[in-house]
Amino acid sequence: MRELNQLIDVEEPAWPELRETLGGGSVPVEVLPADTDVARTSLLQLQVTARSYLGAVVLHCGGLVVDNGWVRVFGSPLEGAVPSLAQVNQFPGAFDSAWQPDAGLVVAHDVLGGVFALNGGAPARAGRPGAPGEIVYFAPDSLRWEALGAGHSAWLAWLVSGALAEFYTDLRWTGWQDEVRALKSDQGLSLFPPLWSAEARQDISATSRRAVPMAELLGVARDSCREFDGADPGLLGAV
Repeated sequence: MRELNQLIDVEEPAWPELRETLGGGSVPVEVLPADTDVARTSLLQLQVTARSYLGAVVLHCGGLVVDNGWVRVFGSPLEGAVPSLAQVNQFPGAFDSAWQPDAGLVVAHDVLGGVFALNGGAPARAGRPGAPGEIVYFAPDSLRWEALGAGHSAWLAWLVSGALAEFYTDLRWTGWQDEVRALKSDQGLSLFPPLWSAEARQDISATSRRAVPMAELLGVARDSCREFDGADPGLLGAV
């Protein structure tokens, strides 16, 4: 176990570089203020240093609201602002050196119920694709995990590079920005017909959409996975 000062007081901390990356991207990014106590407790539990992008986000950000709120990256927010990385991944209440996330670390959600997660040490054993330390995405239109071929730092740079427009090209409709901005921080969009249906795939703009608690959206996705594939995708985030 490394003490907190060993995790924070490092040479070449990642935050200045990350801040420049976030500010230089082609999509809007809101950096939420961090709660110092939550940040330090979370960093200690994760046992990552401030030299990493993950450590920098946890230590310096309450979260990142990317592309008008389409993607929410979890950090260490002030109480009541947005879910924290610790809450989403069900960190223990006090530091526990034996605790590890079951399959990996949920690092972000999108408003459709998509989940970005950082693979743990044995993704195949957890039924997930990709290598250890790779970002994977639970796609709400296929109800499956997909490997993205990037680690956490490269993924963060990708998020703000403008690549989201192509990544979500079949899952966005005219005027989506206004609908997303109107959501509360704990809400997502439920579509009918559902995203995984042939009707939604044919014309996403023809679906009806309503704001629902993100917990409900993720719960429906997990239940649908079990029902259709007989497989549990695992924790999609506790929000």
